Amino acid sequence: MNLRRRTSRVVLTLAVGVTLLALSAAAALASTGGASAPSTSASSQASSASVRPTGIATWFGPGFYGHKTACGQTLTPKVVGVANRTLPCGTLIRVAWHGHAITVPVLDRGPYAHHADWDLTAGAARALGVSETVRIHTTVVGATANTPSLGAPSPEASTPPPAAAAGGTSAG
Repeated sequence: MNLRRRTSRVVLTLAVGVTLLALSAAAALASTGGASAPSTSASSQASSASVRPTGIATWFGPGFYGHKTACGQTLTPKVVGVANRTLPCGTLIRVAWHGHAITVPVLDRGPYAHHADWDLTAGAARALGVSETVRIHTTVVGATANTPSLGAPSPEASTPPPAAAAGGTSAG
């Protein structure tokens, strides 16, 4: 009888330990912004408080095309998004520079240049007219689900305009 109680106590202790370990692993994954991190309004509020309204931005792309981002997207020249060291994947950022503004998702980690706060994808840099390291204005505006197609242009955006399809000219 005494052995049975000890065995039950050991099993219960192990079950509690495994549960606590699983909870701490989930919390660690959530803090990294991993693709399976749960989205909560509390973490979004904490994240927006840590984002400065202006920051240095670089851009990346050509050497990384075809590779997966830290959030699971395949990087192409048309993907529009930003890399940030701490914000969860899918956090929506309004980025403004010299009269241009876009809202983009966080879809990668970085930048790895120590002086920069943000890394724009080539698509985001092109949309803003950025071709070098610049100071941008940023605001966290929300969050969206992190999916493999996050930041990719919509299928309609890749369809050529009717004039171009018919052999006419179009603004490019």
